Amino acid sequence: MSEHDTDGTARYDVQAAEEKWQRVWAELDPFRADDDSPREKRYALTMFPYPSGDLHMGHAEVTALHDVVARHWWQRGYEVLNPMGWDSFGLPAENAAIRNDAHPADYTYGNIATQLASFQRYGVAVDWSRRFNTSDPSYYRWTQWLFLQLHAQGLAYRKNSAVNWCPHDQTVLANEQVVDGACERCGAEVTKRELTQWYFRTTAYAQELLDSLDDLQPTWSDKVVNAQRNWIGRSEGAHVDFPVAGREEPITVYTTRPDTLFGATFMVVAADAALAAELVTEEQRGALEDYLVEVRKESDISRLSTERPKTGVFLGVHATNPLTGTALPVYAADYVLADYGTGAIMAVPGQDQRDWDFAAAFDLPVVRTVQPPEDFDGEAFTGDGPAINSANDEIDLSGMGVTEAKSTTIAYLERQGLGRGTVNFRLRDWLLSRQRYWGAPIPIIHCPVDGEVPVPEDQLPVELPELRGADLKPKGTSPLGAATEWVNVTCPTCGGPATRDTDTMDTFVDSSWYFLRYLSPQDDTQAFDKGLADAWGPIDLYVGGDEHAVLHLLYARFFTKALRDIGLVSWDEPFSSYLSQGKVVNNGRKMSKSLGNGVSLGEQLSEFGVDAVRLTLVFASPPEDDIDWADVSPGGSARFLQRAWRLSGDVTSPAGTDPGGGDTALRRQTHKTVREAEQLIASHRFNVVVARTMELVNATRKAIDSGVGPADPAVREATETVAVLLSLVAPYTAEEMWERLGHEPTVARVPWPDVDEALLVEDSVTAVVQVQGKVRARLEVAPDVSEADLEAAALADPGVQRALEGKQVRKVIVRAPKLVNVVAG
Repeated sequence: MSEHDTDGTARYDVQAAEEKWQRVWAELDPFRADDDSPREKRYALTMFPYPSGDLHMGHAEVTALHDVVARHWWQRGYEVLNPMGWDSFGLPAENAAIRNDAHPADYTYGNIATQLASFQRYGVAVDWSRRFNTSDPSYYRWTQWLFLQLHAQGLAYRKNSAVNWCPHDQTVLANEQVVDGACERCGAEVTKRELTQWYFRTTAYAQELLDSLDDLQPTWSDKVVNAQRNWIGRSEGAHVDFPVAGREEPITVYTTRPDTLFGATFMVVAADAALAAELVTEEQRGALEDYLVEVRKESDISRLSTERPKTGVFLGVHATNPLTGTALPVYAADYVLADYGTGAIMAVPGQDQRDWDFAAAFDLPVVRTVQPPEDFDGEAFTGDGPAINSANDEIDLSGMGVTEAKSTTIAYLERQGLGRGTVNFRLRDWLLSRQRYWGAPIPIIHCPVDGEVPVPEDQLPVELPELRGADLKPKGTSPLGAATEWVNVTCPTCGGPATRDTDTMDTFVDSSWYFLRYLSPQDDTQAFDKGLADAWGPIDLYVGGDEHAVLHLLYARFFTKALRDIGLVSWDEPFSSYLSQGKVVNNGRKMSKSLGNGVSLGEQLSEFGVDAVRLTLVFASPPEDDIDWADVSPGGSARFLQRAWRLSGDVTSPAGTDPGGGDTALRRQTHKTVREAEQLIASHRFNVVVARTMELVNATRKAIDSGVGPADPAVREATETVAVLLSLVAPYTAEEMWERLGHEPTVARVPWPDVDEALLVEDSVTAVVQVQGKVRARLEVAPDVSEADLEAAALADPGVQRALEGKQVRKVIVRAPKLVNVVAG
């Protein structure tokens, strides 16, 4: 299957090779995982794609990187589970279908077929027998079943609250799906609405989700771990009760700085919190309602900004500072959020800039309770310092540091029954219901007699009605509500008339457990086999992008812990190791059709070949860094692969030749390359593995063209090693080489080459000799040379002697066997 360039140089036909090996791999199915294999098991997983179009450069990168590890594990003798499926429910697929005037099912499954063909062309080492789509009833039957298990444990519940609302997608969003005040899917500015919605009680696991990050820190990137720590947001403080005249219940606030309580000069309640409506006097109610109209137009991010002017409404009531006895006016304002703490704060303008700005706007007093440094000339002082203005007849914090003052204040509040020490979390429960069509229906029936009734398990799945011909564009309420035959049912408990819940589940519910379904995807008796989960799990390596640093990863971690407590899995964490990939950009900017800088993966594959694109993506940078396609050369990768392939045609020694009598220098480089590749793959430095492979190709070519010659057994050993290494990133080229070298396919399942430790022992080492910091000589010395012998050899070198001429040696620093530094004067 070879051709020739115009200069007569042999080259192989890339397209023909791809077609040939796709047929061979389809027949051999080399990556099918055997549950019963006695070999040690490894589970490799990459985040599965949304089928909103064909594969793009991001898919190409993540699968190329992931394949290096999965293929290497096979070569090292592990039984590897490396599955693939499609995250086919949710907004991306549905919105794409609506834009293309298609039914979501038709559009989604058409794209899945396209992506499957593209993945198989791409040569990924996947067990295709386990593939599924989350929009298959056979899958979401079990998503619904798992929802019911969480519901039975009190971990799924429904409540009325102010929620994030995307006006473009016409659906609610979880807090994690709002980025800088905008919908993370479409970019529209998010507003607030009051709705009754379904939640998962993620806060029940807040502390464990935080504590478990310590175990993940060594094998997850610091960036992702820190993002999760910050999102969970543990803080220690106190709940403090502020009595309100004429009201039986006090206002309770959560504060991380109870030591500043003496500086509280007013109180602020979130304008959209129920507490504000309870507190406001009749005289002020109209003002509050008018103010609320404006507040509900704002996103949480803009409300929390320190840059915007402070606005608010006096509620007409006063609370009492429990330490000073001072009457504090109570305001409703937009810079406090209803879902943080209790929805109310004690305002300490001396120590908080937003409180300072509010106090300035409403002419309210400021009392500093922490002494700023002498050179401080700002407004609110947020740093540490000794307590001031913090004493009454029973407690005196004067001079105390923050830590001591906090603990002293909390102890006093608890003794007096005025408050209690409390741990709080930024994490909120996961809002999972969506007012959209394309998702798993929530398996709850609403009965006027029995309330919320779970759908009986033998009636699962609750299948989506097709609604063909219906208008599925978002309108603020679920399109399922119009399917009256589907909605109206009989209550399973009382037999009376009832209705189905018309919301569907957030697509992140599907992706929070999909890795478990891969274990037994055809099992129609259970969601997954616990025995197989114990055998294969948890996932040894998970590869994906930083855009899921909080969303998907946090949800999957919560799901795993909840299922563990139900008794369905034995793991504490789903992903033992996580490799974060960078992005593929173009000319420094994210690829976008609107920017005109998009790069078509299909066009790149057709022009340069699959192997060249894969090699380019792996070689371009470390996995976590972004790749700028404008700075790389798939054409150069294609030329390198042809050079590597030509080696296999030049080898003349027969297959099975003992390399022991071959050229020692080439054998030494071959074995050194294998050893370094092992270490580099373990540390995810895949780009350096490619560089070392390129060096070995060059060394082998030099050996063939020099006195060593193509018949030397070391040349065959080196070329076979190149084929094995290239199979990690360029599987078509590797198979072509392996076949030309006289072997049966597939090279991907050939054992990793053994390393002869004796060949790693160097006969000599280059020692650098510096005089006054400048290199004056390089000496070839024995690796075990003594410091005395190395010093003597260095000082005897003619170049060193010339550099020392007329100077006196003041000091000689020897670091045997590689460095001598001579100081002269």
